[in-house]
Amino acid sequence: MRRKLDWPKVVVITGASAGVGRATALAFSRRGAHVALIARDQAALNDTANQLRGFGVRAMPIALDVSDADALEAAAGRVEADLGPIDVWVNNAMLTVFGPLASLTPDEFSRVTHVTYLGYVWGTMAALRRMMPRNRGCIVQVGSALAYRSIPLQSAYCGAKHAIRGFTDALRCELLHEHSRVHLTMVQMPALNTPQFDWAENRMPHAAQPVPPIFQPEVAARAIVWAATHRRREVYVGTSTVKAILANKVAAGWLDRYLGRTGYQAQQRAAPASATASSNLWQPVAGAHRVHGPFDREATGRSVALWMNTHRPFALGAALAIAALTWHRWRRRPVR
Repeated sequence: MRRKLDWPKVVVITGASAGVGRATALAFSRRGAHVALIARDQAALNDTANQLRGFGVRAMPIALDVSDADALEAAAGRVEADLGPIDVWVNNAMLTVFGPLASLTPDEFSRVTHVTYLGYVWGTMAALRRMMPRNRGCIVQVGSALAYRSIPLQSAYCGAKHAIRGFTDALRCELLHEHSRVHLTMVQMPALNTPQFDWAENRMPHAAQPVPPIFQPEVAARAIVWAATHRRREVYVGTSTVKAILANKVAAGWLDRYLGRTGYQAQQRAAPASATASSNLWQPVAGAHRVHGPFDREATGRSVALWMNTHRPFALGAALAIAALTWHRWRRRPVR
């Protein structure tokens, strides 16, 4: 089996009008891929498409809600008719609500689940209907450290991310059973500086923020592009993601208590929540779509963990060299 996949000519990205989705669309288009952009806000999609066309590629904005399976299926057909066979499908669209479970209504919890989880399922189905007969293609599930380690105040979102991981693992087994060359991968993200913290539904007393350390969306975009062109089961982005996943495996109970003490404050800024702020739970927030959120000063554009994950031979060689040097120095130290 080849470790690399052919470079994609046609890419579909959901949640493509802002944040990680928009950064990923720009990253693919800079490398010459034609991109279909799926999100709810037509004006924001048009603006993103115009940016992409500046790189000499074709961009196809399609306004829809990913919770609508029929709409996603129709969109996939339009993409193949206009741009050509889909090589990569990136499931990225998401919603969340910040607040204790007791503050959510059943409709709100269902809404997050239908977009953040079932939107991935419907997108995967639409992609597979086209990729399976050709026996090629790649589906990228944009995940999170929260797919392994949940935190308080985002029960619906954490539940959806866990569900995506379970769904993806089951489907991967089915593809292996079929000896399919369609590749399925999941990219587990750290906290990211995206606009969601300004427009997500918020039931907390203070404005929402990502749990530090915070990374720029371009870091996530680089990881997605790499995952779409390499045969890797999962890609971890950020040392914080690695730490959260490993710590949950060995000390889940301790993390429950730790996050119970710290998880509320860590997700809130000093500023009080705005009583008049618009929420994107049911409708998109017009005029607010951009790549970066409000945390540019705190966010970093680099990830050592991602570099090590995507350069394993070099990382292993460096680790062995450091270990050998340390051993050599230890052996040569004077005996007292």
